[in-house]
Amino acid sequence: MEADTTTTNCAVDFQPAQEILANYPAEEASLIQVLQDVHRAYNYLPCDVLGKVADALGVPLAKVFSVSTFYKAFSLEQQGDTIIRVCVGTACHIRGAGQLVEELQRELGIGPDETTEDLKFTVKTVNCVGACAMAPVMIVGESYHGSAKPAKVAKYLGNGGTHAAD
Repeated sequence: MEADTTTTNCAVDFQPAQEILANYPAEEASLIQVLQDVHRAYNYLPCDVLGKVADALGVPLAKVFSVSTFYKAFSLEQQGDTIIRVCVGTACHIRGAGQLVEELQRELGIGPDETTEDLKFTVKTVNCVGACAMAPVMIVGESYHGSAKPAKVAKYLGNGGTHAAD
């Protein structure tokens, strides 16, 4: 008996992936665009969905994983609704990025590359955001906080990255 390839016993809803795949030609050239849309839809790249992407585009699964792990913009692990990025480049490091990370650990109970249990926040450190004059820089969602202070971390988190501050 042949296995049904349209459903599995996993918790991932394949409907968004199927809708995304329907918008692209079934060819390897579509891979990065499809992965970007899948990541946007799920907030990460679920492994079961990557298998569907490989099948639909006729790309070896190993290549899909290779691309998925090469680009830092992609995550294979579930992330929070709001991504917090702390720049730890030279200027930010010198001006206190480590203290921002420590304050995030106190506030959220998680460190870099971790996600809160309620899936609200994921903390990441990044090498440079190109805003050295504003160091240290913390990005909450889409909001940049230049000259960020540990004492203001709770305020930055309070708006969940929906409003520009400081």
